[in-house]
Amino acid sequence: MFQRVLVANRGEIAVRVIRALREMGIESVAIYSTADEDALHVRLADRAVRIGPPAAAQSYLSIPSVIAAATTTGCEAVHPGYGFLSENPEFVRMCEDNDLVFIGPPADVMARMGDKAQAKAEMREAGVPLVPGTEGIAGPEDARAAADSLGYPVLLKAAAGGGGKGMRLVTGPHELHDAFQRAAAEAHAAFGDGSLYVEKAISPARHVEIQVLCDSHGTVLTCGERECSIQRRHQKLIEESPSPALDPELREEMEAAAERACHHIGYRNAGTFEFLVGPDGSFSFIELNARLQVEHPVTELVTGLDLVRQQVRVAAGERLEHGGRASRSRHAIELRINAEDPREDFRPSPGRITRFRPPLGPGVRVDTFVEEGATISPYYDSMIAKLIVLDNNRHLAIERARRALREFEIEGVQTTRDVLHDILGSDEFRSGEYSTSFIEEAGARLLAGAAT
Repeated sequence: MFQRVLVANRGEIAVRVIRALREMGIESVAIYSTADEDALHVRLADRAVRIGPPAAAQSYLSIPSVIAAATTTGCEAVHPGYGFLSENPEFVRMCEDNDLVFIGPPADVMARMGDKAQAKAEMREAGVPLVPGTEGIAGPEDARAAADSLGYPVLLKAAAGGGGKGMRLVTGPHELHDAFQRAAAEAHAAFGDGSLYVEKAISPARHVEIQVLCDSHGTVLTCGERECSIQRRHQKLIEESPSPALDPELREEMEAAAERACHHIGYRNAGTFEFLVGPDGSFSFIELNARLQVEHPVTELVTGLDLVRQQVRVAAGERLEHGGRASRSRHAIELRINAEDPREDFRPSPGRITRFRPPLGPGVRVDTFVEEGATISPYYDSMIAKLIVLDNNRHLAIERARRALREFEIEGVQTTRDVLHDILGSDEFRSGEYSTSFIEEAGARLLAGAAT
């Protein structure tokens, strides 16, 4: 087992990983920009290295700086968290070149799965259902031909990344040219690659993902699904497990597909297969996130697994206890508390937190890096906390989550707390009959209620 690990991230996920390492008896080394000098993850780590100014490109995204921090402090491994360098195969190769174990999948697998067109080709070979679309990168004329063939609406998607960046819904041919230019520019700014591909837009659709753990001995463990359909701008706000959209037969089909894919591509460590589920119960592969997900606590609560510990053990060469399907029970819901103003199209709301009192009580977990007096920087992601609840069934979990949200005191910045409370109380969410278009369809009603 490792003696010392660099945590190549900041915020909530850095805190989460540092705590897991401490529980495992492993020393942690934090990195930080000058904007994060007083951050919680810096104080919790055994050691901390300043690596640059606030801009992420000059600090958390600077591969030479991160590698230097790991080697000069005698680290044996690097945990990337999520975001930043977590899905950068060049960073994985640089770790390997410097005798550092990357706590995640191999560079070649990450590179293949990071190329969305390549990932689709390999999923096709593994017998995993796909959303109809182009088989490779599409230029403007290719996109027009594909859209005409598939039929509108279609989605333009970045080939080099996800998270909603470089994605545009196109409802007719008159929108295609401008949408393509905007999507390509956004993809280039986010990933350094403006390549796009085209998919048929499935509507109404559910966004459901399967968590996997794979060791280096060929064992694959699937850990059930997470329902992620409550989104704004293709970025998730609420996740739950089990999904109200799946029955046992469909769940097993999806987990079996993910298991086949893991064996086919030689996957290792933690990863998440994302699928769209259509109104007829058919499911189609979207992408593989070759890292830990923001919403991993949902799976941890229903399975009893600590996914970060499992990541570290797998990276150290240990075997999973078993493969197949992880046992799971009860119902978990995660809510992302973002420093955003929902009434202004979820515009980021950086600033100083003047009051921060997380909720307590049975079945309530809060993952955060925020303390009273902390400053939410405009340089980084707007998420300030994740509220996760567990209860015996979905109805009880919803009520527990609403109670916890009411008790969650946050002042100083605008947040998504109130709109999340209203979403949980909506007829659509309570019924379980919602889709990825929920925010667009119900947003005005919900936001009007939040403003009163």
